[in-house]
Amino acid sequence: MSKRDYYEVLGVQKSASEAELKKAFKRLAMKYHPDRNQDNETEAEKKFKEAKEAYDVLSDKNKRTAYDQFGHAGVDQSTGGRGGGGSASFSDIFGDVFGDIFGTTGQGGRRAYRGADLQYNLNIPLEDAVHGTTVKIRIPTKVACHHCNSTGAKPGTSPTTCSTCNGSGQVRMQQGFFSVQQTCPTCHGNGKVINDPCDQCHGSGRLEEQKTLSVKIPPGVDNGDRIRLNGEGEAGEHSGPPGDLYVQIHVDPHPIFERDSADLLCLVPINITTAALGGELEVPTLDGKVKLKIPAGTQTEKVFRLRGKGVRPVRGGHQGDLLCRIRVETPVNLTSAQKKLLEELSESISGHPGKKHSPHEHSWMDRVKQFFEDKF
Repeated sequence: MSKRDYYEVLGVQKSASEAELKKAFKRLAMKYHPDRNQDNETEAEKKFKEAKEAYDVLSDKNKRTAYDQFGHAGVDQSTGGRGGGGSASFSDIFGDVFGDIFGTTGQGGRRAYRGADLQYNLNIPLEDAVHGTTVKIRIPTKVACHHCNSTGAKPGTSPTTCSTCNGSGQVRMQQGFFSVQQTCPTCHGNGKVINDPCDQCHGSGRLEEQKTLSVKIPPGVDNGDRIRLNGEGEAGEHSGPPGDLYVQIHVDPHPIFERDSADLLCLVPINITTAALGGELEVPTLDGKVKLKIPAGTQTEKVFRLRGKGVRPVRGGHQGDLLCRIRVETPVNLTSAQKKLLEELSESISGHPGKKHSPHEHSWMDRVKQFFEDKF
């Protein structure tokens, strides 16, 4: 069967740097780790060896040049089959990879694991999202146990080598003609056993604590944005590196403004007098009040744009605008005198029919008339 393209195997472009190759291989190595694929170790082993072979070639400058020029034919002899098979066991290969490249051997020789990433949902008002702020949050997390220096063993003692697997973390079970390798049931793959656990962490090497952090919210963040705090997640097991903390932003609804990307929307109600005669209003912005001139004859749903009164996006770009949408209100709870004035106004307007005073009404009535003539 023909081999897959090495760049395709690692999921990188042909122009990928050494750092990008290493990152891609680390991701695949973690994905096909035997502890994560106990239900399908055979397929995981196949995928890992394929990725290892690709990384061995592309991480070597001379081999990569030969591969880029001649394809698999240029490197088949130079790889020597090391990535696709060889005498080394799957666990041996993983031990080399995670020890040499990823540094996953913890204190006392136990396999170290990166701590879990955490997520914190943070609600902030629109003003803070637009202008930026600093917020203190308190999160429950797991930190390295200082009593045992995260070894899990009682101070003064140390983990001992597992007698079942002799420290390899794996055991081989013979089933007829087949030999099956499994995670050691005694040490659960750690290679070490704690005979006298720490009184504080009970052998886990980690403690549960509440941690207070200051989170800097940059100006322009929006709903769904995430802020990553490197190394502020859970402590790793057996002195492994800590995970990260992801702060998920949720912007609270605002009583006046609604955000639309970089723009802010604002509904502005006005009375019929201002709409008919025109005038000047004070409208709010997130930076204070501004004057908005209303021309005579302004209709409902008319939108006025105030340049630069919106949001400057967190990822850069021009500052948005404030869009003021007009809503003309019909007066309610009128007095007799007010009703009489409106009736007089109505009679005055009715005496001049046509487009002069109600252009939209006139054009709508024309369409209705045409509709009935065509239909009936």
